[in-house]
Amino acid sequence: MKKWAKFLALAGMASTIALVAAGCGSSQSGASSGKTLNVAALQGGYGKTMYTKVIKEFEKENPGVKVKLTISKSIEDEITPNMKAGKYLDLVVLGQGRQAGLTESLIKDHQLEDVTSVLNMKVPGEKQTVKQKLIPGIIDNLGTNPYGGDKTYLMPMYYAPTGLVYNEGLLKKEGWAVPTTWHEFYALGDKAKAKGISLFTYPTSGYFDSYFYSSLATAGGKSFFNNVMNYKKDIWKSATATKVLDNTGKLLTKYVEPSTVGNANEQDFSKNQQLILDNKAVFMPNGTWIVTEMGSAPRAKGFKWGMMPTPAVKKGDKRYITTSVESSWIPKKAVNKTLAKKFMAFLYSDKAADIFVKSDAVQPINGMAAKVSPDLKEFYNIYKQSDVEAVVGGFASTKPVEGVNIKETMFNTVDSIVSKKTTVKQWQDKINTVSNKLNAAKE
Repeated sequence: MKKWAKFLALAGMASTIALVAAGCGSSQSGASSGKTLNVAALQGGYGKTMYTKVIKEFEKENPGVKVKLTISKSIEDEITPNMKAGKYLDLVVLGQGRQAGLTESLIKDHQLEDVTSVLNMKVPGEKQTVKQKLIPGIIDNLGTNPYGGDKTYLMPMYYAPTGLVYNEGLLKKEGWAVPTTWHEFYALGDKAKAKGISLFTYPTSGYFDSYFYSSLATAGGKSFFNNVMNYKKDIWKSATATKVLDNTGKLLTKYVEPSTVGNANEQDFSKNQQLILDNKAVFMPNGTWIVTEMGSAPRAKGFKWGMMPTPAVKKGDKRYITTSVESSWIPKKAVNKTLAKKFMAFLYSDKAADIFVKSDAVQPINGMAAKVSPDLKEFYNIYKQSDVEAVVGGFASTKPVEGVNIKETMFNTVDSIVSKKTTVKQWQDKINTVSNKLNAAKE
C-alpha cells in the first residue's frame, strides 16, 4: 500500500522507510566507526529486500558502523512511543499523506533538522554532490521546503507518477478509448455499467491525495493549484473548486464499485486493488508501486497495467499528473545527526539507486527512469505526453491549529460521500472552513 500511501507517497507514492533509534542504547556521537544507526522501515509495496541490501553496502563502505533494521506495515506505531519516551530517531524516510500524519505533525511543530547541507555533500564514493544528481524541480517546493523559504527539511526519495490506474487489456478487449475529459470518462462509465463493470474504485480514501492534486491543477492551472496549497481565502468556494468537487461527487455517488468502502482500510485495501485485475472496476487512483504490490495476484487474461491523468474539463486542456515523492528527514532532537546525514547522502549513490530500482523504487536521480522494469515504463512514459505536466502536491505549513487537518477533511470524507452520509455541499463547506483557518495560521 502506498506509504502515505499511498508518493509517495507520492504519495507512496506509499514504500517508505524510517531509520529509527529504536534501541537508543548505543553510544551516538559523531560519524566515526563503532556507531549504530537503528533503522525501521514501512513494509510497503517495494518490499523489504532492497533496504537490507542498501544497508549492507553502507556498512561495507563504513567499517565499524552497524545499521539495524526494523520493518513493519504500521511503522508509526513503533516510532511514536519511542519518541514520546525521548528516544529520538536518527533518520526517517517517511512520506506525507499517511493516516497517522507523523511527518506532518513534526513539520508543524518545527521538529525537523535543517538538511540543506546534505544537498551540497558529495555522494559517498562519488564525485557529484547530491544536488547535482537530482532531477530538475524535485527540490525547492513545499514538499522539501515546507515553510516556503530556501531551507530544505525533507529530502526527496522515490518519485513516481500517480494517476488513474487501469487494465489496458480490458479497454482493448471492449474497444473503449482512454478518456481525456470528464464527459468521455462518464460515457465510458455508462458503457461499463451496462456490462456489469464499475467505473471506479479506490484502495483507501488516502489515495485521493494524488487525485485531488492533479484534478485541481488540471481544472485551474498551476496558479490556482498554488493558491489552494497556500490556503487563499475562500478558494474552495471558487467556481473552479466547485467544479472539481461536483465532478468528484458524481464519480463517488454514481460510479464506485459497491464493495469499495467496506474494504477501504489498511487491512483489506488489496481487495479493492484486485477489482482492477479482475475487470470488476475500470479505474483506481494509485502509483507505480502497485506493480510490485500486486505482482503475484491473479489477473484477467490479457491484463496490462496502464495509467492516465485525471480527466480535463475541455478537450485539449493541459492535464497534470501528480508526482508522488517520498521524504527522508532527521528529527531536530536526533543524537546521531552526522552519521544520519552521511547515510542520507548515500541513499542517492549509484549503488543504492540501482538496488532500489530493481524493486521498482525510483530515486529522483538523472537517468534512473530509464532503468525501470518494462511494466513501469508505460507509467513513466506519461511524462512524455505533450499535454501532460507533472505536479508535486503539498500544502504549506502553518502554526498548529487544534482540531484542524485539511488532508483529513479532504480525503477521509470520501467514504461518507460514497455512502451519502455527507453531501458534496457539506464537504465543500468543511474544506473551505478548514482552509480559511489555516490561512489565518500561516507562518
